[in-house]
Amino acid sequence: MSARVSARGRVEPFHVMELLKAAHERQVSHGDVITMCAGQPSTPAPAVAREAAAAAMADGAVLGYTPAMGIPALQQAIAEHYADWYALDIDPNAIAITTGSSAGFTALFLAAFDPGDVVLMTRPGYPAYRNTLQALGCRAVELECGPEVRFQPTLAMLEQWSAVNGGPPAGLIIASPANPTGTVIAADELAAIARWCAEQDVLLVSDEIYHGVTFGEPATSAWATSRSGVLVGSMSKYFSMTGWRVGWLVLPEHLVRPIELLLGNLNICAPAISQVAATAALGPQARPELEGHVQRYAANRDVILSRLPELGISRWAPADGAFYAYADVSHLTNDSTRWCDEVLAATGVALTPGVDFAPGTGLDTSLDGNRWVRISLAGATDEMNEAMDRLATFA
Repeated sequence: MSARVSARGRVEPFHVMELLKAAHERQVSHGDVITMCAGQPSTPAPAVAREAAAAAMADGAVLGYTPAMGIPALQQAIAEHYADWYALDIDPNAIAITTGSSAGFTALFLAAFDPGDVVLMTRPGYPAYRNTLQALGCRAVELECGPEVRFQPTLAMLEQWSAVNGGPPAGLIIASPANPTGTVIAADELAAIARWCAEQDVLLVSDEIYHGVTFGEPATSAWATSRSGVLVGSMSKYFSMTGWRVGWLVLPEHLVRPIELLLGNLNICAPAISQVAATAALGPQARPELEGHVQRYAANRDVILSRLPELGISRWAPADGAFYAYADVSHLTNDSTRWCDEVLAATGVALTPGVDFAPGTGLDTSLDGNRWVRISLAGATDEMNEAMDRLATFA
């Protein structure tokens, strides 16, 4: 009897998960790990969220299945969040609560794209976009977005791609702030992209999960220009609730019912207790605590960027937001995966290789992920300095 594995199952690994596994093993054996590979806050959920979850447990509430689209209180809280942050009036019924943004992306790609459809994304870009689309039979096509465009797509790039390929793609995924670069798309460029997508019948998927974590002007929502696209949000980053697994989609009308049906079949619902906690985290009581986290990320960014030259690093992405430094280490290695393994073994510092975000193509390009690493800035500031001390001795 042969062992069956579908083509859908043969996707690339998410290398950060491999590094987390190796870091855990190192911590068990040495107890000295500084984790700078995971894209998650080192802080717990806001106190008000933990209190709400504890109260729901203590009250003996039946935390059973919720509606597939989420509990109405959370949908309403997210709608109020958009009104508060962006002055956008959004119907709570257009909001789908998902099991993290990851489940939201899967349901959205299933609802909006057919096998063979082309969906554009940036290179470097978040690997799960590419790998999930591939598993679903879609074609993820990467746009080379280097320093000259601040690692973000432009309207000119989209027009050129469409001209060369005989028409526009089925979809475009953008992230602002982006993972791994932390760059933000300027408001006027985002507006131009959103208008073009609406005019060309291209589904714009705007990943806004790092909104709130910016170090200058706040990020703009794509719905400020056009509501024909989809917004993706999450409780994981700004709200410091990664393991609670709550995300959301803000949907145009034609996708609401298909998403509801898919979520009901694929996930049934997001975790009930997490939805209760998320509703509380979206309220004003959590804001001072969460803004304190952002101030720490900014301080950590300043520490890392000021010390990268100690490693001989002279090129990195402008970190406008999120909590990453994406740095060119081509003077140290042409194999970032091996180099990150060596760094962990020698120093106990866990970094993420750039091949997660820009897989090697065999071409000698400056954006090849074998030449880059992503450094997470989400830990304690004293850890940032300790990690750089260790890396300086290694490099």
